[in-house]
Amino acid sequence: MNAPTDLSMKTDEVLRVELEVFRRQHRDLDEAIEALHEKGTADQLTLRRLKKEKLRLKDFIRLIEDRLTPDIIA
Repeated sequence: MNAPTDLSMKTDEVLRVELEVFRRQHRDLDEAIEALHEKGTADQLTLRRLKKEKLRLKDFIRLIEDRLTPDIIA
């Protein structure tokens, strides 16, 4: 999964599509982690890797949301 960190060259429309893709992947990872916990079949290394990927996606989601949401100065 390659997610370029340079958001300045992308249009808002492209960012919105990427945002939805990353959100879906984040949810899928969350469900996979939960399923492994419930079955009790996951080793700690696998869980750690899935959680690390989930955090990486969360960071990309936050970056895109910050780019798409204008700063409002009160």
